[in-house]
Amino acid sequence: MTDRSITADPAEPILRRAAWRLIPVMCLMYVASFLDRVNIGFAALTMNKDLGFDPQVYGLGAGIFFWGYFFFEIPSNLMLEKVGARLWMCRIMLTWGLVSMATAFVQGPVSFYVLRFLLGAAEAGIYPGMILYMTYWFPQGTRARFIAMFLAAVPAASVIGAPLSGWLLGIEAPLLGHNLHGWQWMLLLEGLPSLVLAAVVLWMLPEKPSHAKWLSEAEKAIIIARLAADKAADASVKAMHGFWEMLTDKRIWIFIIPDFSIVIGLYGMGLWMPQMVKGMGFTNLETGFIVALPYVVAMIGMVALGISSDRSGERIWHVAGAALVAALGLAGAVLVHNPYAVIGCFCVAAFGIYGALAVFWTLPTAILRGVAAAAGLALLNSFSNLGGFFGPTIMGFFLGQTGDYQRGMLVLAGFMLLSGVSVILIGRAFFGAERKI
Repeated sequence: MTDRSITADPAEPILRRAAWRLIPVMCLMYVASFLDRVNIGFAALTMNKDLGFDPQVYGLGAGIFFWGYFFFEIPSNLMLEKVGARLWMCRIMLTWGLVSMATAFVQGPVSFYVLRFLLGAAEAGIYPGMILYMTYWFPQGTRARFIAMFLAAVPAASVIGAPLSGWLLGIEAPLLGHNLHGWQWMLLLEGLPSLVLAAVVLWMLPEKPSHAKWLSEAEKAIIIARLAADKAADASVKAMHGFWEMLTDKRIWIFIIPDFSIVIGLYGMGLWMPQMVKGMGFTNLETGFIVALPYVVAMIGMVALGISSDRSGERIWHVAGAALVAALGLAGAVLVHNPYAVIGCFCVAAFGIYGALAVFWTLPTAILRGVAAAAGLALLNSFSNLGGFFGPTIMGFFLGQTGDYQRGMLVLAGFMLLSGVSVILIGRAFFGAERKI
């Protein structure tokens, strides 16, 4: 086997320094982003009763966020490429922070649906924009671990936000003469960091290596040379550069299948887990700490699988294996009955879901270049994120029909199985040594 160690690479210490400069800021941004989209799961613990929402209303409202995301994803990412990452990500964060805070004042199903849709529209572009931004900095051979470090912000948002949200639900205090419930305070206070970080991004994230004041000219040249070498893609992979070329290439559309399935599992479990845990007899605060546990495991899984994938140079089986582990965890949560065993299964499922997501994004970035990268990543993410609509909606539908979560969880497990199998087939078709594309 070829030694893929990158420790002797002169670019390695430079890339590590760039990662320490950029990724913590990006992680904070995505922590705020993810928290503002999923904290509705904790708000539901008391909001649903206060506003009279049944499982179908909540499931639809929680998921409709992703339709706003879908319709505005590609235009947003093309604007990011046009006006620059820093300015556009600042705009995204300002608007989503304000809409997230406004959700504290919903009065019924219609205003709930409208604000969740607007939150998706405001946030559209942030995730593929950040993935695109990382392609400006990190070569393909090192990208899995750096993407994994960045995506660790997703479970980190829940590790931080779950206990915080559980605690904030207990607040009952007036604001400007109006007595606000705990879920309203939670939405207001958890939206504030997005407004602060909107200003931070303008001076903490250089557009590209050539703009970084903390790199010498020689260091800039090394990174730029490594990125240029990526354009001479492996003989087995045909890179796409143009927008129309991307639209007509079947590979980008096929990539939607596994990512869509992963996202169904991620949000189907994530947006209902607080209610599932509380239903076992725990208090709101206890629920917050318990829900954080699977996300701690998820963070470990993301980073470990990212490092393993880079060291071995293998992508397909890392994604597929993690997806299959997630399927087992989701199905196991249905088969066991002890509350602590169920929580253990949630941990297994989170490890698999987030580990698969982290390494998956090295696959499309291996074939997309230039304009195709901006549009292709947005296209893939926008369609795939519709899984975030169907996951919570499926769970709400089956809960309303059966009175329990079991059938919905089995459907989520089926989608994770589909993700794993489809990635294996994609690997054989598009990345196999015997197939020249």
